[in-house]
Amino acid sequence: MFFAGFAEKTVKTAELAEAVTQIGPREVGKVLIVDDDFALREALCVALEGEGFAVAAAANGQEALDYLRTEGRPCLVLLDLMMPIMNGWEFRAQQRQEPELADIPVVVLSAFARSGDEELRGIEQFLRKPIDLADLLAAVRAYCG
Repeated sequence: MFFAGFAEKTVKTAELAEAVTQIGPREVGKVLIVDDDFALREALCVALEGEGFAVAAAANGQEALDYLRTEGRPCLVLLDLMMPIMNGWEFRAQQRQEPELADIPVVVLSAFARSGDEELRGIEQFLRKPIDLADLLAAVRAYCG
């Protein structure tokens, strides 16, 4: 019975196309993941891409700054603190000094994060490693749709 009623309903292709066009694709922002741990960085990329987010990655703060200066603004930076070349504290200090980068939201991912660190003031959120995926996704969705 269900299939008989279903088969009787018609879909007008033009109306459907118009409705889909009006809704449009879901707009999500790009997330920049900054972590020197390759395996964790890749796992975060896979998890976020699986949820429909665009992702870019950097292995240290200097790579992250280079990316931000040349590739545009992500909706969020996920930032480790303990990294070689330029650590998270140094990245954050430099980011805050550059007006075009200063307002990009940052969520710290670290076993060492303390919300009272003076160098990290203005950080939107701290997620302690090991990271709970539900907490990570909630933080990303809050800034990236």
